[in-house]
Amino acid sequence: MPTPPRVSTSFQAFIDEAPGHARAWMSAVEGLAQASALDPKTRALAYLAVVAAMRLTSGISFHVKHAKSLGARREEVVSAILVGLPAVGNGVTLALPEALQAYDEA
Repeated sequence: MPTPPRVSTSFQAFIDEAPGHARAWMSAVEGLAQASALDPKTRALAYLAVVAAMRLTSGISFHVKHAKSLGARREEVVSAILVGLPAVGNGVTLALPEALQAYDEA
């Protein structure tokens, strides 16, 4: 069984230092996932696109490994990250090195 991806240091601090808030957050995340019409892999790839567009690189590794565990291919991860290129510019490329490293490690 694959090892679950590790969260970033900042998200782990959130879990450790504000467990009530973290449980409330995760409850909302789970509810939104259940309400989504997207399949889990597509949702994970879409989330990667948003994380890259927002330049939230601390979450890239976790979400890449999650997408891979759902069957995302390396090329799909790259495409998901770059899908925002026309809308938000080349800042999305900042996520590529970490994403590829995470994918290859998973």
